[in-house]
Amino acid sequence: MLVRFFLDLRAGGVPVTLPEFLSLLEALDARVASLSAEDFYHLARVCLVKDERHYDRFDRVFAEHFKGAEKLFEAFGVSVPDEWLRALAERVLTEEEKARVKALGGWDKLMETLRQRLAEQQERHEGGSKWIGTGGTSPFGAFGYNPEGVRIGQPGSRHRRAVKVWERREFANFDDTLELGTRNFKMGLRRLRRFAREGAAEELDLDGTISATARNAGYLDLKLVPERRNAVKVLLLLDVGGSMDDHVRVCDELFSAARTEFRHFEHFYFHNFPYESLWKDNRRRQTERIATDQLIRTYGPDYRVIFVGDATMSPYEITMAGGSVEHWNAEAGVVWLQRLTAHFRHFVWLNPEPVERWDHTPSIALTRELVEERMYPLTLAGLDRATAELRRRGTAAPPAVAGTNPLPPP
Repeated sequence: MLVRFFLDLRAGGVPVTLPEFLSLLEALDARVASLSAEDFYHLARVCLVKDERHYDRFDRVFAEHFKGAEKLFEAFGVSVPDEWLRALAERVLTEEEKARVKALGGWDKLMETLRQRLAEQQERHEGGSKWIGTGGTSPFGAFGYNPEGVRIGQPGSRHRRAVKVWERREFANFDDTLELGTRNFKMGLRRLRRFAREGAAEELDLDGTISATARNAGYLDLKLVPERRNAVKVLLLLDVGGSMDDHVRVCDELFSAARTEFRHFEHFYFHNFPYESLWKDNRRRQTERIATDQLIRTYGPDYRVIFVGDATMSPYEITMAGGSVEHWNAEAGVVWLQRLTAHFRHFVWLNPEPVERWDHTPSIALTRELVEERMYPLTLAGLDRATAELRRRGTAAPPAVAGTNPLPPP
């Protein structure tokens, strides 16, 4: 089984060597890892992966190869953690039952009720509709259902209805070494290129040399010009995690193509909507961030900005202070998006969700309005229209947000 795992890793793009695989076998023979799927995962990753950039690929291959293997540990008498047993109490509701479950009635009411529950609750609850618990219809807890609530203690999303998540989540960086078989994204992005001659004169100007030599009575007169390079500057802002997990593959392809096509290229990540800070590395997103106003001051308005995200979230995350699903943002997401689009006049939003869903998802319709209808599907046809939009010269400034202040001068 492990030999096939080794081959699957190689096929999945993880550069595993035979000595590293033998080291894993020696460690298993020495019983370095206990009889635990989690311990084996960490041991295998330490032995087989030598570069953090390959962690995401290793996780994908590991999950696919050992899918269902955790059941083997039950035969050896390994105890099941309490949190696993709690998942068994998950409540499955019919569509009719879901329709009868009512939301509390807005963002402010939801947050105030959560504060009250935290102050009053003294013990664990299960299957109810009021307290923080599991398997019920309460707005607070895990493994239940509510049309608008706060997810607490549940690994991963189920109904994608939470407006706030009480947990620390880890996201993986998009793969910048992925090579496209059809090269479609690369060909689409090439339409955005604009060549200019910059730097030292190091390239032979054949026509200029011939003309100068002719004027010089046949004596050779070499003429040099700077090399032609793509002068377009691209800033890629990528939504990551949550509902975007469904679109990892296509985002990997776009990210890989963009990195190879543009000399002046920068990227940052956000989750659901851009707020007061963004980050470049998802493994360090809790400690290494760049303030959004600093990003605006660092990169000039000549950058072409491409937002990539499904814009599928609670509308509170866009319109409300504190609406972010992961943290308490002092200013609403709409404020930061309009600051970005006011500074970067050339921008588009690429959405991997099918176009037929856009009008039926309130947050997509709202985001589309905020980006002045410059939202395009993440397809080849959509990419063609997006690059054509980015090639256009200046456009009118967007309307200001009522009740907000512009960025202070640097």
